[in-house]
Amino acid sequence: MKSRFSAKKNSSKKNSSKQSSDYSHSAPKVGVLLTNLGSPAVPTTTAVRNYLREFLSDPRVVEIPRVIWMLILHGIVLRFRPKKSAKLYQSVWTEQGAPLLVISQAQQQKVAAQIKQQFGEDVIVDVAMRYGDPSISSVLQEFQQQGVDQLVVLPLYPQYAGPTTASTFDAVSKELQQWRYVPSLHFINSYHNNPLYIKALANSVSEHLSEHGIPDKLVLSYHGMPELFYQWGDPYFDFCQITTDLLKKELLARSLGLTDETFVMTFQSRFGKAKWLQPYTDETLATLAKEGNKHLAIISPAFSADCLETLEELECENREVFIQAGGEQYYYIAALNDRDDHISALVNILTPLMNKK
Repeated sequence: MKSRFSAKKNSSKKNSSKQSSDYSHSAPKVGVLLTNLGSPAVPTTTAVRNYLREFLSDPRVVEIPRVIWMLILHGIVLRFRPKKSAKLYQSVWTEQGAPLLVISQAQQQKVAAQIKQQFGEDVIVDVAMRYGDPSISSVLQEFQQQGVDQLVVLPLYPQYAGPTTASTFDAVSKELQQWRYVPSLHFINSYHNNPLYIKALANSVSEHLSEHGIPDKLVLSYHGMPELFYQWGDPYFDFCQITTDLLKKELLARSLGLTDETFVMTFQSRFGKAKWLQPYTDETLATLAKEGNKHLAIISPAFSADCLETLEELECENREVFIQAGGEQYYYIAALNDRDDHISALVNILTPLMNKK
């Protein structure tokens, strides 16, 4: 470990057995770590299996008793799901790699540029994935080698959830437990009500409406979660509701032609047979179409970057659900990604902690 306190070498053999009292103190450095979920290294069955093994082995993600779940995971899930998921990843893969990683790196570069402009060279900004590469442990070790004295962690999940945000804390904590010198730590666990984040969402919706008109329904689709997690105290559902209410208030204030009845909040990406947070996105889309809603726009405020769950599930799968049920116009509004207003929101979230340096 490279300490920020370094002793100057004493050339005298006479004093070689004594601790030198001549120390130099380097300026403290701040390390800003942006994190997201992660993706397979490549869109192949083997790579997807490795990724899913790490992801689904996390007790924060699946809270079934371990012995039972390990039998299900290795006996069923990892035998059949990787091949199907690999085909889905192939459908959204880019020349640069996994969309989530490519976009996360673009976000990191823009945030780093703004942070550097405001706070100079003593702040380092990097990005890591909870599962896969670059791993949280590897990036933290790079921070350690660069003499980081203060650590700020911003998981790019706007709404706190145990399987995402808390799992990120677990990974950070696991690495820091191995360090002799632990830097001061600021862990940002949610930004679901940050005003600039809400405005960025509203801006993206407003831009879409100006191009495609007012939809019959605007669906806000959040990633799902087992209902039991909420009953056990996870605030994710409440934070999603707060984001929805704030976004609705912001958009209605802009007098764009939307009404309170235009907005619908749903939850997507459920897995397994357990009851998840409702209403479910796919079932709601089918119902809306059957009720005569022909024009629909959908956005997912829970995703800071486009990924498989947005580019394939929302853009493709759910489009088919809506159209087959009688809908006519279906538009997916992209995640905030590396939009300038989104980057400004992220910097705004980080700035108060930077000022404490």
